Amino acid sequence: MRSTMHSQRGVAAVEMAIVLIPMLVLCFGITELGRALYQYNGLVKATRGAARYLSQQSLASPPPGETADGLRLKARSLALCGAFDCSGVPALVPNLTLAMISVCDPVACVGTHANVLTGEGTTSLVTVSIGAGDAGYGFTSAVPWVVPSITFGTINITMASSTN
Repeated sequence: MRSTMHSQRGVAAVEMAIVLIPMLVLCFGITELGRALYQYNGLVKATRGAARYLSQQSLASPPPGETADGLRLKARSLALCGAFDCSGVPALVPNLTLAMISVCDPVACVGTHANVLTGEGTTSLVTVSIGAGDAGYGFTSAVPWVVPSITFGTINITMASSTN
């Protein structure tokens, strides 16, 4: 009986080592996918906020002291850092730049966003997009050996524009 006890010594440590590796990979994978989803959600909310701001502005006749280009820059800055002026304010998500954010409104995109026919009549639209052309936004994984880096598609939010 005593020889059986000695031959089983350390088995739990070996089993733990065998199980620990897949468990760590699973833990890192879930964490990285959660981080990617968090960043994507941040991008969508930032885009929606910028589109909401721009939809409340009258770009055809901007308020006194403002220009249509200035309002577009404010909307792009809102999507970038959550403020009208991004000097000294970090981007909402890593690696996001002002060049990756584009705006299309009734003044800038007359053919597609001005006087759009709907079932209720006509309206004008504003669209805010995040993504460098067709490239989209690139999520950089901290543990690429578990979850590779992901490129999100372009995020577009379109809202009806103010009629003022």
